[in-house]
Amino acid sequence: MKMQKTGLAALASGAAVAAALFATAASAQSIRFWTTEEQPDRLAKQQATGEAFESSTGISVEVIPVTESDLGQRATAAFAAGDLPDVIYHSLQYALPWTEAGILDSESATEIIDALEVSTFAPGALAMAATDDGYASVPVDGWTQMIVYRKDLFEAAGLSAPNSYENVLAAIESLHNPPDMYGFVAATKVDENFMSQVLEHVFLANGVSPVGPGGFQPLDEAATTEVLDFYKAIAQASPPGELFWKQSRELYFAGRAAMIIWSPFILDELAGLRDSAPPTINDDPTSSELASKTGIVTNFSGPSNPEGAAWGDLRYFGITADADFEAASEFVAFAMDEAYTDTLAIAPEGKFPVRRGNADNPTAFVEAWSMLPVGVDRKAPLGELYSQDMIDEIVGGLDVAQRWGVADGQLSLASKIINSQVINRLVREYIDGVRDAAATVAELNAELSKIN
Repeated sequence: MKMQKTGLAALASGAAVAAALFATAASAQSIRFWTTEEQPDRLAKQQATGEAFESSTGISVEVIPVTESDLGQRATAAFAAGDLPDVIYHSLQYALPWTEAGILDSESATEIIDALEVSTFAPGALAMAATDDGYASVPVDGWTQMIVYRKDLFEAAGLSAPNSYENVLAAIESLHNPPDMYGFVAATKVDENFMSQVLEHVFLANGVSPVGPGGFQPLDEAATTEVLDFYKAIAQASPPGELFWKQSRELYFAGRAAMIIWSPFILDELAGLRDSAPPTINDDPTSSELASKTGIVTNFSGPSNPEGAAWGDLRYFGITADADFEAASEFVAFAMDEAYTDTLAIAPEGKFPVRRGNADNPTAFVEAWSMLPVGVDRKAPLGELYSQDMIDEIVGGLDVAQRWGVADGQLSLASKIINSQVINRLVREYIDGVRDAAATVAELNAELSKIN
């Protein structure tokens, strides 16, 4: 039997919100929790959270690892069999489709968010899971793509931060001096997902998307030409060859690149905390010198989209249709409040806090997260490695995080378009001079329109 839901929205948030959510007490003695964080150390941390929840409530949590690539198929099969777990930790791509399919219970998610207070969550993370009358799932954590740049060189040259096409091109003009210093290291290897992510970021920055509310949306020629010309410029300021994440990191770590686009998983490596990827800017592979000279930009704009955008990867807790709603909701609220710092500690370098704080302290979780140790071979908190301004920029990207197709309910089509690598191939051909901008836009529209 599914428990009846209680009215959560009237409850105040705070350290005791998880315990207060269900004064009537849930009937379940145990719940099942699927997680894609299946690495042994991450799994152990989630099991510890489950044990803390059981100590607090008497409800045990069976933490079940699921390989991320299998999650969609397993959830569909479990739904058909009426055997879904109570809670699923899932990526953005499933939030809205699973709600529409009846796999997730959006009412429970919305009640939890209201109880914890909407204002404590990053707006971008909420917007990506928004339904007509609430939210599909509860945002847990996320990260945004970043422009990583040599802040010391920018300051010495009197350059503005590379937060726009214009500023990036100005910095290339000033700092590009190969082979000692490349202005940028762009992604140019067509069959790498890295190029797909970087290109989506650059397209989003200029407000260009291949999907709209009705499905495929022809690319605007003028705005897309701006994207193509910008990407060609950063590719021409890069070394020759087939470039992806490996070369961009190596060149930046060697002090031979002024700018790259990377995920936040580079932050601990920049500071010399991972022996397998050491900075080589000096003779000490454990040095934090390069970290001290680095700045980042998350929100990035093009001439046709002055407000810009940040490419975000978000994760959510979904309450399923087969759940014991009260027990499942109490667990999610516990993981997002009393135990939220432990939730982020699973991998803090890639789990930015989408819930910033609570009623007592609006930045409580950001402050706690910034002091969580990161690194592999050595550990140190991000807050000790980077300035407060940089911490604020890292977290602030989630306020404006976007992805193609989310707002239009077309994330599935957008994913197919990205995975086809048509955009990668045609952009690379434009860079190589195979066809001009107008012909490239026409070819993009012709090929993308066939994807469904």
